[in-house]
Amino acid sequence: MSKIGNKPIKILAEVKIEIKDLGSSGQEILVTGPKGTLTQVVKPGITIKQENDNLIVVAKNSALSAMQGLYRSLIFNMVYGVTTGWNKGLELKGVGFRAQVSADILILTIGFSHTVEFPIPKGINITVTENKINVTGIGKQEVGEVAAKIRSLRPPEPYKGKGIRYIGEIVRKKAGKQAVKIGGAA
Repeated sequence: MSKIGNKPIKILAEVKIEIKDLGSSGQEILVTGPKGTLTQVVKPGITIKQENDNLIVVAKNSALSAMQGLYRSLIFNMVYGVTTGWNKGLELKGVGFRAQVSADILILTIGFSHTVEFPIPKGINITVTENKINVTGIGKQEVGEVAAKIRSLRPPEPYKGKGIRYIGEIVRKKAGKQAVKIGGAA
């Protein structure tokens, strides 16, 4: 049995849960909270039950227990997203690297001969303070995906560490040609 899937999900007072039966297609769960609404379709064989202020995810058989844990995590992420919201931080490292938000476009100056314009998707909020980019939204997957796309515009390089990185990310630096010539690194 799934250890994560067996844990009940605590539903707060401001969150409204609606479970629709789709017949042979499974179930659809609709989570509404102060920040917005999210939906998730659950495959057949996994059932979601609401008991008092808890949601319980149940698998029909042991073969579906991995899916039980997956759907429990997805639903928990939805509940957390509509109440608190998700947040991912990025930082710019490099001389002259800057970012600014103009209307619904993130404008990046990241060492190219031109500025890079990144359109901000609907449902995602991006703020810039100093050289830090903060990506927020209610969907965990969407927030992570947008942050990864921004990072992929100029990932940190291993020699000087310049580029866009997650806050707290450690970039392992390599020794350059001179250090190898002298005998610093083999």
